Amino acid sequence: MRALPRLGMALVVLLTWVSIAGAQKWQPLKHQPSFQAGPGVLLTDGTVMMHEYGGANWWRLTPDNKGSYLNGTWKQLASLPSGYSPLYYASAVLPDGRVIVEGGEYNNFQAVWTNLGAIYDPLTDKWKSVNPPSGWSTIGDAQSVILPNGTFMLANCCNTEDALLDASKLTWKATGTGKKDRNDEEGWELLPDKTVLAVDAINAPLAEKYLFPSGKWVSAGNTVVRLEDPSSQELGPAVLRPDGTVFATGANSSGAGHTSVYHPPKPRTKPGKWVPGPDFPNGLSITDGPAALLPSGHVLCQAGLGLFGAPSHFFEYDGKKLTQVKEPPNAPNDPSFVGAMLVLPTGQILWTDFSQDVEIYTAKGTFNQNWAPTITTAPSTVTRGQSYSVSGTQFNGLSQGAMYGDDAQMATNFPLVRLTNHSTKHVFYARTHDHSTMAVATKGLAVSTTFDVPGNMETGDSDLQVVANGIPSDPVVVTVQ
Repeated sequence: MRALPRLGMALVVLLTWVSIAGAQKWQPLKHQPSFQAGPGVLLTDGTVMMHEYGGANWWRLTPDNKGSYLNGTWKQLASLPSGYSPLYYASAVLPDGRVIVEGGEYNNFQAVWTNLGAIYDPLTDKWKSVNPPSGWSTIGDAQSVILPNGTFMLANCCNTEDALLDASKLTWKATGTGKKDRNDEEGWELLPDKTVLAVDAINAPLAEKYLFPSGKWVSAGNTVVRLEDPSSQELGPAVLRPDGTVFATGANSSGAGHTSVYHPPKPRTKPGKWVPGPDFPNGLSITDGPAALLPSGHVLCQAGLGLFGAPSHFFEYDGKKLTQVKEPPNAPNDPSFVGAMLVLPTGQILWTDFSQDVEIYTAKGTFNQNWAPTITTAPSTVTRGQSYSVSGTQFNGLSQGAMYGDDAQMATNFPLVRLTNHSTKHVFYARTHDHSTMAVATKGLAVSTTFDVPGNMETGDSDLQVVANGIPSDPVVVTVQ
C-alpha cells in the first residue's frame, strides 16, 4: 500500500537527462480550484467531474463558451453518501451518463479496503448508495472497465473475484473464471477484439485476458521483462495505441523502469506476443501513475524516481522511443502516484496531483484523419430541449484514453456531441447517452448515440461534430430551433 500523498516533498535533482522536446506546453487553469483536486472523469455533456482529495466532495469544471477548459469555472456538486469518503477507487461513466464509484483503499483516510459504493445521476445531482456484490467484504483500490455491451465490470482488489453490474437494478452477477492470480495492483485495458488485458502483478511476468462475453480468463503470454516492483507488486499504466498495440509501463523492478509492448493475436483466444520497449532513464519508473493517449497517437506518461519517489518527469512514447517533454510546476516535488490524467474533448490532457494547481498539457502533432469519427446520419434541424440520434463510425475512439491502473479509472471511450453556433462561435455540448456500443476501435461498424440539445443552446445554424478522445469528426450543419 502507498502512503498518503505528502505535498511539498523535498526536491531531488538528477544529474543527467535526455534532451527535452519542444513545442509542448503546460498551462494552469485560469480559475484554480479551491480544493485539493484528485482524479476526474469526463461527463457526457463535456464537463469534468472532479473528486476532492480523499473526501466526499465532488466538483464540476465547465468550459467557457468558446470551449476552453483553461478558462473553465467550478461549481460544487452533491457529496457522496454519509460515511463514504474514498481514496484510490474504481470509477466509470456508464452508457446512460451516470457515474459509478466503487470501493476505496482508504475511507476517511483509514486503510480499510472498503466495499462501499455509490452511483451519481448528473440530471438530478444526487448520489445513491450501491450494495457490494454478494459475499464481498472488500473492493478497495479495484480495477473496473465498461465492457463492449455497456456493462460495468468490477474487481475485488484482494482475490480473484469479478462481478458485472445490472445498472438498472443495481445488482451484481459473478463473472471471471480461471484467473491465475488475485486482482491486486493490476490494471485492465479494453482491446479492439473485445478482450480485457491484465498484466499480472503477483504472477509476473505473465499476463492474462478476459474473454467477452464468455467470462473466462485465459493466458495473454509473458511480458518478457518484469513490469512489477518486486517489493510492492505495483505496476505502471498500460495504454492501447491506434496501431492496436498496448504500451505497458513498469515500476522500479530490479532497478530499471521497464516497458513492454503487447501485440494482440488472431484468434483472440491465443496468448499474443510481447516485445520489450524502451526503459525509463536514470532510475525512473511508474510505480503507480498516469498515462494518456494523445491525438497524435503518442502516449504521455509521468514517471517518478524509484519506489514512490520524487521528482517526476514526463515522457512521450511514439511507438519506438521515449522522449522527455516539458513538465508542470509541481513535478519536482511529486512522485508519479499522485498524478492523474484525463483526455479532454479538445485533445488536451488535464492533469491533477492532489493539489490546488490543475494543469493542462497541449501536445504538438495531430491525428490521422482515419482515426476520426465519421457522421453518416444526423438531423438537419433540432429543437432545444429535445433528443435526437446521430450515427456513423468510430464514435468510441481507438482507446480508452487515459489510464492509471487499479487505483483510478478515467476512460473516455464514448461519443460527445459538440455544437458550434455559426454566428457567435459559441460552443455547446449536448449530453449523450445510450450509446450503441462501448467497444473501442470499431472501424467501419455502424454505431450511434442519442444526444439532448441543451436548453440554453443558441438558435440558428451550427456545426455538429462527434468527438471521441479529443478527436473530432468533420462537421455537419444543423439548424437549431
